[in-house]
Amino acid sequence: MQTAPHPDTWRTNHVGHWLRLALERFDARVLQLMGSHPAVPLGLANLAARGQVGAAHVHITRHLELQGTRLTALAARAGMTKQAMATLVTQCEAWGMVERGDDPADARARCIRFTPAGLAWVQAYQDAVLQAQEELQAAVGGPVATVMALGLEAYAQP
Repeated sequence: MQTAPHPDTWRTNHVGHWLRLALERFDARVLQLMGSHPAVPLGLANLAARGQVGAAHVHITRHLELQGTRLTALAARAGMTKQAMATLVTQCEAWGMVERGDDPADARARCIRFTPAGLAWVQAYQDAVLQAQEELQAAVGGPVATVMALGLEAYAQP
């Protein structure tokens, strides 16, 4: 005898739930790869390998422009409050990943920039993302991965 599905399964049986789980898995794999990447400075690699660097820290990696970004713009791009981003920046600054400096466009403003170690981190992030994408493609197949990427890109547009 087949049992009827539980009436609450809709809460975890939808694309939004699977997108969240997929993002968590993808980000975890990227951070795992970064923990063993030869270009990542040893201190940052150890932090990544021990799970000290999390998804929130990846916001800085994704959203900080290579020439630098003001804190308010960085927070807005990451969808975070200025205070939460300031906490992340302070932590990444202590790790040697970023530094605060003068904003060349406005002497009253401060700008967050990657340090040389931070730039190595960004390069390793790119390598890890490419490898994680290749692994996803191997897991679901090339055509499915392509359709997923195109569909998600279209859906993410406002």
